[in-house]
Amino acid sequence: MIRLVACTLALVMYSAAASANALHFNTTQPATVRNMMTFGGTTMPVGYYEYCRRYIELCARGPEGTTIELTKPGWRDIVAVNSEVNTKIAPLTDMEIFGVEERWDYPTTVGDCEDYALLKRKRLNEMGYPLGALLLTVARDAKGGGHAVLTVVTDLGDFVLDNIEQKVLLWKDTEIYYLKRQSQSDLNRWVSLVSEDDLRISSGNSQAPSTAAARDSM
Repeated sequence: MIRLVACTLALVMYSAAASANALHFNTTQPATVRNMMTFGGTTMPVGYYEYCRRYIELCARGPEGTTIELTKPGWRDIVAVNSEVNTKIAPLTDMEIFGVEERWDYPTTVGDCEDYALLKRKRLNEMGYPLGALLLTVARDAKGGGHAVLTVVTDLGDFVLDNIEQKVLLWKDTEIYYLKRQSQSDLNRWVSLVSEDDLRISSGNSQAPSTAAARDSM
């Protein structure tokens, strides 16, 4: 038990140290919080809507729970799944794979960013982790391009599984603009990760995502 507590404290201290040196892209999120704040309902991504039309039974599932108590074995599972999928799947765009701009699906050998997120969610859920803590998340990368990741909600913070960044990082240690994600209580409802008021204030910042992007991305 003492060893587990020490491991947990070390993980929190590492995350705090990393955030002190990381560029905090998300001005609408308080820098001190471990778990991202949400700002009400928003539109469902088109890619997810079409995914649910193909996988009706999968999208009918409930959240099963909303948070993971992060233990040492749990952390190992999260890191292992992230590494496994990133190693197994080669990155290609949906246009290169399917000949369309956007298609969310489970990859076998190649995939786009949201496909990595879907497969990681599937793997972790099969290991017993609740879907309500494994949230598909739409964002913009550091260059402003559309991106998607998996957010794992834990009692020690929101951790991000990305196909570009190979390490599993606390959300605020990443170079990502978070726009919206699945609701923890209703997986077919999406919630905004940006405040409309703050976006209007920061509209002069060329790196800040636009309000339209927050609503309509992917």
